[in-house]
Amino acid sequence: MSKLPDVRGRITYISSHAKQENLYAVYETTDRRYWTELAKCNQQEFLKSGTEGKCIEAREFIIALPESFPNLYEPDKLLQIFTDRFKEKYGVECVSALHHNKRKTNYHIHLIFSERELLSEPIEKTATRNMFYDENRKHVRTKKEILDENGDVRKGCKIVKKGEVCERILFTAKNKLFKHKDFVDGVKHFYTDLINLLVKDDKEKLHVFDSSGLYLTTKKIGKNNPKAEQIQTDNEMRMRWNCEVDRAIVSGVSEMEIQQIKKKYITDRIRESVDIFGSQPERLESIIMTAVMVLALLISKVLDKARELSAKLFEKESLQLIAKPSEERTTQIIPQTDKTPKQEKITHKESTDDLSIQQRVLKSKTQTAQPETPQIPLKPVMSAEAAEYPRLLKIYKELNRQNGIIFNAERERNELELERDSLKGLAKLTKKGELQSRIDRKNEEIDLLKVGLSGIVKRYGFQTVHDFYKVFAVSKTANADYRVKADQWEEQYGEKAQNQEESISKRLQNYQRENADTQTKQISKSRNRGAI
Repeated sequence: MSKLPDVRGRITYISSHAKQENLYAVYETTDRRYWTELAKCNQQEFLKSGTEGKCIEAREFIIALPESFPNLYEPDKLLQIFTDRFKEKYGVECVSALHHNKRKTNYHIHLIFSERELLSEPIEKTATRNMFYDENRKHVRTKKEILDENGDVRKGCKIVKKGEVCERILFTAKNKLFKHKDFVDGVKHFYTDLINLLVKDDKEKLHVFDSSGLYLTTKKIGKNNPKAEQIQTDNEMRMRWNCEVDRAIVSGVSEMEIQQIKKKYITDRIRESVDIFGSQPERLESIIMTAVMVLALLISKVLDKARELSAKLFEKESLQLIAKPSEERTTQIIPQTDKTPKQEKITHKESTDDLSIQQRVLKSKTQTAQPETPQIPLKPVMSAEAAEYPRLLKIYKELNRQNGIIFNAERERNELELERDSLKGLAKLTKKGELQSRIDRKNEEIDLLKVGLSGIVKRYGFQTVHDFYKVFAVSKTANADYRVKADQWEEQYGEKAQNQEESISKRLQNYQRENADTQTKQISKSRNRGAI
């Protein structure tokens, strides 16, 4: 964000075809007189405050756009969307212009905005007595202070008579939000989200760097920068730290531990260095290198513990398989009995009328009513996060394979270093150079493999390894929750549960039917005995 001491001149510069070679569109939310009055108001307030320096009349953002936008959107509509969205969010007037640089490699927007809002009705103040103003429009107490040697009013000085309007206020005070340190970050996130909604290719999606996160940001090297070599060296060290952070995340080091190392060995050390030695950028290399070594040591400890735990689990499973009997345990299945309960002997005689009544009752009992089927709830639906889990799991396994290759390469490097350090006598003179060259080549290989970790996630549309692992954790949890709910639904309402319920119902009906038939036969026999 830039501060503009001459807002009218800046507006003319960004909106002039004569001054801009590749100007595509200009959009204004108000007329140009607004900016003239705004500049006048800001200058008056600046003089009143007595502050030294330059008056800030407005502020400006330069918004870089993806190079695919010229082919996707019309310049006028695109510029209007970006400008109107800013005005809707912050409630201030804007003027903007859409440009390309000379080589047409940087498609960008210049957005100028006011820090003040226009009042619905001007506030006019009337002089209660004669008011005197000097050449700087500063109010003075007496008329003598604006007179020259001849007693005349000096050029540029002004007298406002009693009853006249001495001050006309058109704008509110400056919004303190625009001076807050979080404002720029908020605008970055705001426009990044807007750009990501408009891009068609996921590879063009943008990412706002979090300065309080795990990674270190690299600096852009401009043309003819006298410190280009120093900045390049610093960037290489920053990238080395970032690669080690990627390795730590894949290896299972917690985010809190990485943050603690970054704060203790980088942030705090830089602050201490500046306090003691002043600004010395060349000291950054040694500070970051120390932090990288500490983080690498923590990674090796975590990996060693993980491998020890894996070996113990494997040994435990092997012992359980040996102890388990080869014969599978068989469970006795108790068959359903079809025997009817013993019926009590009927010794008394029954009349034919009683027999017909009992037969009708028995027939009604055999006609068992079908139980009402309970309403089956809808089967759980897989969320978008859970559906992404198989794809993310594939990336996760690829990262772990790459990390395993790095681990093996580091082990080979360590063995070469031990061999080099153990050389004695003549061998120290003849073999040391060869071993050192092999160690150097192995270090280069390890550095390339570490860079490959971020390359893997970027290939699938993620900006950093940390971003991938955050999405993967959410997806893994969502997938596990879905599996639990789906299994519960299948167990209670699935096809197997339905078949089991139908089988039990049929067996119950058969049992009741056979029981009724048996009772009918016994009643018939007792009737025949009574007839005899």
